[in-house]
Amino acid sequence: METLLMGVSVLTIVRNRSLHLAQLVAGLQRSDRQPNELIVVDMSDEPVTLPPAQFRVHIDQFEANGLPLAAARNRAASLASHDRLVFLDVDCIPMRQCIGILADTLSEYDALLCADIRYLGPDDARDCWNETDLLKRGRAHPVRLFPDKGLREEANAGLFWSLAFALRRSTFQALGGFDEGFIGYGAEDTHFGFRAVAAGLKLLFVGEAIACHQYHDSHDPPLQHLDDIVRNARRFHARWKHWPMEGWLEAFERLGIVQRQGDKLVQLRAPTRAEMMGSKVEPADWTSEQSRNYHHAEQRADISPK
Repeated sequence: METLLMGVSVLTIVRNRSLHLAQLVAGLQRSDRQPNELIVVDMSDEPVTLPPAQFRVHIDQFEANGLPLAAARNRAASLASHDRLVFLDVDCIPMRQCIGILADTLSEYDALLCADIRYLGPDDARDCWNETDLLKRGRAHPVRLFPDKGLREEANAGLFWSLAFALRRSTFQALGGFDEGFIGYGAEDTHFGFRAVAAGLKLLFVGEAIACHQYHDSHDPPLQHLDDIVRNARRFHARWKHWPMEGWLEAFERLGIVQRQGDKLVQLRAPTRAEMMGSKVEPADWTSEQSRNYHHAEQRADISPK
């Protein structure tokens, strides 16, 4: 029987995206290497339910206001039974080799691993999807460059992303998990990546460990998270002397909503209703460069921990 140290726990957090969650589970069911367990931290208004799977599924109800991403991910990790942890955004569908390659890499390297994300359009990943079609439709991130196979060490901690990553539970605990001082949405994952690299952990981009990110409604820039982004950007800057989410902050500045004054970030006003409506990315715009690059394009390639 596989020991706890040899097992794999997949962790996800969800808020009102039960259909996306079902597709994530479908991907796990089709995986060459299925996890030993799936931990779901559920912050939904109505509790999610899942049909029986070939692996243990534990759903933890987490009553929370907003999107406490750092706290939710820490909660998921605390419930894991195994030492190899794979964090998947609820919108991600792991391709059949993804879990196995990440697990095998963790067995060999005590490192912070990032999976290769392919972004899907609004008409992709319906109930009858197949992997070949998803890979054909999925678009790679324009800045995060992954090898076709094997590993590439990434020196820029600012390119860590939390959509699909893996590390050993013991290492996660040694790092102290995500900083729950980052409340709500934004910068908690960049801060985690900076701390990991500053602690001497290698950031590895893993070829062939592919997950496809399902389309969902979004805003560019994400004005609905303005308060969280401003608060968390200030916290990040106080520690690292860099502004995270640079693209988003610049967009807020162009709108006259925030202003950076030296080391200070000042919120001048709230967004108007018209600005909120205008920032919504419509499905018909998916083919535009703006929409292709929206997801996590706020992180620049020129920041690194000091």
